[in-house]
Amino acid sequence: MQPKNLKRLLRALAKQGLNVSYSNNTYSVRLSNTSDAPVAEVLLPEGFPVEAKALKQLANLANVRHPVGGCVCRACATPDFHPGDAGIAIGSVIETIGQVIPSAVGSDINCGMRLHVANLTIDQFLAKRNQFVELMKGDYFFGTRDVTMKARTMQALFQHGVPGWVDAMLDEPTGSFVKSDLHELLTESDRIFLNGSMEGDWKLAPEELLPKDGLVRDGGLATIGSGNHFVEIQRVERVENRALAHAWGIKEGQIAFMIHSGSRNVGKYIGGMWRDKAKAAWEKGVKYPDSHIFPLSVHFHPQLVTQYLQAEATAANYGFVNRLLLAELLRLRLREVYGDVEAPLVYDLPHNITLQEGKGWVTRKGACPAYEGQPVIIPGSMGTPSYLVVGKGNPTFCSSASHGAGRVFSRFELTRKGASQSEEALGLTGVDCITLREERRIEEAPAAYKPIQPVIDVQVQANMVGIVARLSPVLTFKG
Repeated sequence: MQPKNLKRLLRALAKQGLNVSYSNNTYSVRLSNTSDAPVAEVLLPEGFPVEAKALKQLANLANVRHPVGGCVCRACATPDFHPGDAGIAIGSVIETIGQVIPSAVGSDINCGMRLHVANLTIDQFLAKRNQFVELMKGDYFFGTRDVTMKARTMQALFQHGVPGWVDAMLDEPTGSFVKSDLHELLTESDRIFLNGSMEGDWKLAPEELLPKDGLVRDGGLATIGSGNHFVEIQRVERVENRALAHAWGIKEGQIAFMIHSGSRNVGKYIGGMWRDKAKAAWEKGVKYPDSHIFPLSVHFHPQLVTQYLQAEATAANYGFVNRLLLAELLRLRLREVYGDVEAPLVYDLPHNITLQEGKGWVTRKGACPAYEGQPVIIPGSMGTPSYLVVGKGNPTFCSSASHGAGRVFSRFELTRKGASQSEEALGLTGVDCITLREERRIEEAPAAYKPIQPVIDVQVQANMVGIVARLSPVLTFKG
């Protein structure tokens, strides 16, 4: 079925320099003045808004090529597709040959999801909810957590990610995590994408976090961040694939906790630096690309490509450890309040990352890998369900899936308009949001987001993912 007023919509998009067609829930788009750039495909549920700004951003990204060599050979977008503030549409997925594009990842490197389950029922959890929340507010908001570590532990974190950090902590445990079962953390690394370890280089990290010796006290590590980042307590509401749920340790009725965060200031530092380096490295005398998206070519400056990928991996390693520590703080408090609670990791996976695949690279911005048989975590809003699904490895969408529902209103719009709207209109009735900033509740209200169910359904229909379990929110921590 075609959207209403499709012809009028396509004519309007054509006036903005876009050649767009529609078939079977998929929009195909390219810039009108190009013929050899790949046609980018966007999967959108019927009735979802088609945002010209996001389509233009995706078409621009698909058209990026380096004059000395390197191009985008495939471009698509997942159904949480919407405009990005930095010129890259959220939900974009591109496959490149001969080039990488630092700005396509941006500064929130390895923003991602982590999911644990716990052997607690909702009634058991709510019985001591207030005590638990006060302890977590201390850790997440008031700095009662202690993430002090030796200088060499910090270096190991940047260099090797989760296994490096755990190995170094086993030798010299420090801070809040002296109470952790470090062997459990090490064992759980096989349930992290790439084992939580990429080929980083600690010398590429921010200098202030790299003393030659002594202790490091990083104020950004084990913090949630702003925007749509969160830590949420959930209940496993329904299991749909019982075989996979059993294999992954999921049971109906149990408590779960989900974490959405990334590389924080380290990602901002590395992402911003390399966006500027890519521009500075553009061949002298050659016109800048109209989109101002600057690739790095393996044919023109191979050493910069290598250094960028190492720098991105360095920030990604920090992101993996950041989510681990956020989860471990919560697991420690669960055990303090509720006793000997089992709370194993289900999976941890990234968004916003460049990965070598085939002869080139796949870059995902606000989308996540969804390889065959791999767990995928797709959050709703703090008032709507989230989903644990299994990847199908669909090559049409570069083995990817959405990273959420996608925004329908910007944070600015919600801050400006939301204060005059009722809790019901914002979708906040019954929402238990723990935050120090009232504006954060409004900016991240369920009304800010598109409905999650059509986003899941259209991906199931497209054979991108299969549903394993549905989780409903209980309470959400927002930075």
